[in-house]
Amino acid sequence: MPAFAANKTIDVRGLACPMPSVKTALALEGMAAGETLEVVTDDPVSKKDLPVWAQSTGNTLLGMKEEAAVVRIYLKKGLRID
Repeated sequence: MPAFAANKTIDVRGLACPMPSVKTALALEGMAAGETLEVVTDDPVSKKDLPVWAQSTGNTLLGMKEEAAVVRIYLKKGLRID
């Protein structure tokens, strides 16, 4: 998987669902469209929840990188304004 240059990184390790999604949404609110957010999580549910959430909110999943129990999820902020 190619490396993504993140404009911002949030570390949500130790948080269980739904908090990684909540923290991701809050982080993306403060970012400009087209910027990339890196979410560092150890919650296995986030691997499925964040891609679904991103698609439903107009954001884009760029990729995921798993390193042992840690998952790095890369999201691109979409243009949609809710």
